[in-house]
Parts: sequence; C-alpha cells; structure tokens
Amino acid sequence: MEQSQFQQMGRLHFGQYQRDGFFDELIDEQGQPQPGTEILLRRIEELPDGELLQRQQTAERSLFRMGITFNVYGDSQGVEKIFPFDIVPRVISSAEWERLEHGLKQRIKAINLFINDIYHDRKIVKDGVVPEVMLKSAKSFREQCVGLNPPRGIWCHITGTDLVRDKDGTIYVLEDNLRCPSGVSYVLQNRFVMKRSFPWLFDAMHVRPVVDYPGRLLRLLEHLAPENIENPTIAVLTPGVYNSAYYEHSFLAQQMGVELVEGRDLIVRDGFVCMRTTKGFQRIDVLYRRIDDDFIDPKEFREDSMLGVPGLMDVYRKGRIALANAPGTGIADDKVIYAYVEKMIRYYLDEDAIIPNVPTYVCYDDKEREHVLANLDKLVVKAANEAGGYGMMIGPHASEQERQKFAELITKNPRNYIAQPTLSLSRIPTIIDGTFEGRHVDLRPYILYGEDIYVLPGGLTRVALKKGSLVVNSSQGGGSKDTWVMASTPAQNESAE
Repeated sequence: MEQSQFQQMGRLHFGQYQRDGFFDELIDEQGQPQPGTEILLRRIEELPDGELLQRQQTAERSLFRMGITFNVYGDSQGVEKIFPFDIVPRVISSAEWERLEHGLKQRIKAINLFINDIYHDRKIVKDGVVPEVMLKSAKSFREQCVGLNPPRGIWCHITGTDLVRDKDGTIYVLEDNLRCPSGVSYVLQNRFVMKRSFPWLFDAMHVRPVVDYPGRLLRLLEHLAPENIENPTIAVLTPGVYNSAYYEHSFLAQQMGVELVEGRDLIVRDGFVCMRTTKGFQRIDVLYRRIDDDFIDPKEFREDSMLGVPGLMDVYRKGRIALANAPGTGIADDKVIYAYVEKMIRYYLDEDAIIPNVPTYVCYDDKEREHVLANLDKLVVKAANEAGGYGMMIGPHASEQERQKFAELITKNPRNYIAQPTLSLSRIPTIIDGTFEGRHVDLRPYILYGEDIYVLPGGLTRVALKKGSLVVNSSQGGGSKDTWVMASTPAQNESAE
C-alpha cells in the first residue's frame, strides 16, 4: 500500500474504543490509559495519519523476510504459515510482574519436586494428596523413568506456563507446558521488530530486555553437562523441517551457537551418543530435545519412531548425556494433574499458591462429573492430553449437538476430561481492518531452571484475532504481540543491552 493510501485511512485513536465490559490490558473502565501505558498510547495517537498502519505493514514484512513461520499438520491450504503479529504491545507493570515472577518460580519448583517424587517414593500419593489412579491412567506417565535421577536433580528445565486474566483482573494459571514448550523465538523476533518500529519508547517506558534468553538457555544446558567436561558439546534435537516449530529449533541453535541435529545424525557408539561429522564421530554431552518422549528412543518407547536415537535412554541412565527437558516431565502437562498443582505447592513447599489455578472440575470424580454434565452450556471442557486448542469445547459457544458429543465422551472416559468455568479473558486493542478493536489475549512466560530459576520478563502474548474467539493458538487463527515489562530500576531497562 502506498503512503498516500495509508494517509487516507486516517489517524488511529482510542476515543471510540469499546471495552465491552471486559478487562482491558491498556484501557481502564473510564477510558483512560492503564497505569504505565500513558506514554505508549499518547505516542500512538500522535502519529501522523496512516503512520501506525504503515509501521504495522513494515513489521509484517520484516517478520516475513525473517521467516517467522509455523506449520499446521493436516491443513489443506498449505504447510507453512506466517505467524500473525500486531504492533500494539501489551504492557505489564513492574509490581505486577514481580508477583507473577515469584508465583511462577514457586510453581515450577513444586512441579519439579512432584515429578521427582512420583518417579521415586511417591510420598504425595501415599499421603493421599494425588490419587494413584491419576498417575496410572495418565498417558504421559513413563514407567521407563521410574528411578531416574536427572542431572542436578532437575526434570523441567524449560517451561512455558500459560496465564489468563479474568474480567475482575485476577490472573490465573491456565496450563503448564513442560514437554517441548514452543514460542520463545516469536518473543525474541517480535522484540527485534518492535525496537525498529518504536526505538525511543523502550527507553522512555523502561522496558526490560529479552535479548539475553539464548545466552541464559545456553548456560542452563552447560550446567547440565556430565561432570569433568569443561567445554561440553551441545545440540538441539529436532524432528526435522516438517515439525510445526522447526523455525524455532533452528533459530535457537543458531543464537546459541550449537549444532542442530536430527535423530538420523546421531548414533550410540562405545556407550556415548555421537554426532556424525565430516571428520568422524563427535560426542554429544547435552541434548536440548524438541521431540516428545514417545519418539526419542525406539528401543524404550515407540518402536516405529524414525525421529529418535536407538539406545539414547541407556546412555542417559548412565549419566553420559544430559537431556532437557528430562524424559517423563510430560506427566505435569496432563490437564488432570494440573488440577492438583495448588495442592502440590502446599504439600512440598508449605505455601499457598501465589498464582491460582482456574477453578477446575475433574470428571473422574463422580460428584464433579455430575455437575459438569448438568452445566455443559456454561463450562469449557478439555481433554487431558490434547494441546493447541484441540479436544476442547467452549460450552456457551457450542451447539447442542457438540455438547451432546462431549457428554458422551466424558461418560465413556471420565479420566480424560476436566471442565472449567468460561472465563471472560482480558482484551487489548488490536488493529483490525484499519481500526482498533478489542481481542482476547493470554500470556506465556518462559521459565528456565538451572543453577537458579529465571523467568523471561514478559513472554509471548497470544491474541485471538477472530472476533469473539477465546482460542489464541496459532493453529486456530491466533497471532501474537510484544510484551513489555516495566523495569523497577534503570539498570533493568531494554536500553541497558
């Protein structure tokens, strides 16, 4: 679009913006900027006619040239898609972020203790806090991991925890992602584009940096290396170019300066995992695996897997290679296990959860299942082991036929389902057809657990671009925004990079 055409579309402003009764991340109930967002909103409204739309298009072109893509399996319209991006950022105050940061550290610490416990003494089961049947029936529980002792006692090294805010302003944990959480590359690239779009705003608003994530991830992986290895060889293990997050795998490997490998590049040789090179075999000491448990070792898990490394688990048990995340962490991805995380925090840490779960009904429980079946028109029903917005029914938006289908599914296999109230997810101004409209968002912060626990300031704000939609997943039509966390001290500013 030519500059004159952008100018004809006029200047975007927030005077006509409608909150529609939802909590808005940038605009308060009186139509005024939320605390800390004044400079941003004023700067947007001061831009000349068509300037913001032009910057939006320039940002999209930059992301396209950078190859910010994802794949949708089974999509007849094509395999590779550009991840939609909106130039209006989300802003989080330093005080709110401090509470979220503490809550996420608390949560991941308790989850790590839980995973270690259930693969060893199972004290939490013996004490009646988590029913044993929930473990035995979990698809993600791995008998092969019983008795495993991962390096440094850490199971969940990289986590993406999804947060949502309800209409009263309360922030809840929606779910935990501990197997192969994706999306952090979008955080880093969104920031790169935004700094080119609004360079002076980062200093003016004291935005905390995210650029050091690859360096922190590399130090975490080095920390996991077998003892007495001064310069460990590290690699990112990818399923290959057709994986939905392949761009991220290659991007992180490049940013860390480590190898990107597929299973066919590796072999177990003389008791070690080695990489084939033009100069012969090279030992690998740490693998950041982006492959689910089922596929990492056909000798231990799925025999038909062509993605993993035969014998990898045996080398891992002997302490000759480190894996991040450790096999077996997927048990905490189970949405039924999620329902017990607040109890885990009280059990292992003797603390109340700083960030609460969304109130959750476990359909395996007879009374709770009865309540769910009687209120399907009001609840969100989720399958325990699905992701990406699949296996889910949003009751108020579902047809009678869809609700009946889920009633049958729940009755047939109650262990596989939970239900939650339909939250009125917070919204944020988003550019839609040349004007601002509210769209629902969530937030995925990324947590690294190494020598200490680090939470990347902000994370990935995902936005449901379809009007009225509550599903923010990229596979379901969602996009993303940059997330700006305000610094409490000048030394934390983005400009300090």
